[in-house]
Amino acid sequence: MPENNIPPDRHVPEPTRRWGLTIPLDGIPLRDQRDLIAELPHLGYTDVWSSESSDADAFTPLALASVWAPTLRLGTAIVPVYTRGPATLAISANTLASVAPGRFVLGIGSSSSVIVEKWNSIPFDEPYKRVRDSLRFLRSALAGEKVTQQYGTFGVDGFRAGLIADPPPPVLLAAMRPAMLRLAGREADGAIVNWLSADDVETVAPYVHAGGSDKEIVARIFVLPGVDSDTARAVGRRRIAAYLNVPVYRAFHEFLGRQEELGGMWQAWSEGDRAGALAAIPDQVVDDLFVHGPPEACLEHIERYTAAGVTTPVISVLTPGDPMPAIRALAPR
Repeated sequence: MPENNIPPDRHVPEPTRRWGLTIPLDGIPLRDQRDLIAELPHLGYTDVWSSESSDADAFTPLALASVWAPTLRLGTAIVPVYTRGPATLAISANTLASVAPGRFVLGIGSSSSVIVEKWNSIPFDEPYKRVRDSLRFLRSALAGEKVTQQYGTFGVDGFRAGLIADPPPPVLLAAMRPAMLRLAGREADGAIVNWLSADDVETVAPYVHAGGSDKEIVARIFVLPGVDSDTARAVGRRRIAAYLNVPVYRAFHEFLGRQEELGGMWQAWSEGDRAGALAAIPDQVVDDLFVHGPPEACLEHIERYTAAGVTTPVISVLTPGDPMPAIRALAPR
């Protein structure tokens, strides 16, 4: 069960260049998060990053955070490139980048067949090409150029943004396997990675850095500070089963070499045996993908990600109840 007695005088590692948090925070209405987000810079957090699946959209929480905590950098991790038209995506990005000049980072990605096809009834065709084409369009559109171009997966005829952010926001790509990781390093400003261990960073980072040593690598990291191992592993197993059976995530972990460790889960899941799939997930896989234990140990584990090549760790707090004790415990100072 959660341990709420987090010592206030703990020693923490020296802060990395950036230290991010996933918003909106779970369990609290977004409209009630003003004071919590306003506290983050005082705790040492530099960034807040949103996502977009079945909860809040990616832009609204960041727009609120831009006012509630005007020093934080704001990032989307990620906005799917299929669920907004190219021009609409550029307009949304320019709007937020204009509200928070120099503090917004646009993270885009293919998302998954579940979100794109099952929830939005949009064909999930050629995701690599769609992300590549979206990136190339956004580079032109965010720079204020008039775009008339037939890309491989869509066409744009005569679009020019009426609102141009100064400076234009950097664009990062959600990437898992080599082709997308290379694209992120070659044509984007960096990569956003997810669902990987600290050791896995050493596998993916070189593909991004082939495009330049200055490329940013953002990693969302699932953290349960002050939670006992059994509880943390139960949470982790449920999430692993829900996500790593989705084809894009399964392919990622096959690339990372987890065929043997996760083969039993994939087999049981394909046979409709949900309980068996959960039971087949090894403790070690959960411990690699979910940071848990005393806050000090969690901080040390997060620092392993930065040592391996992550430039911006983004903490996703999964402890139940009020998230602020955990957020304070995971602050870099």
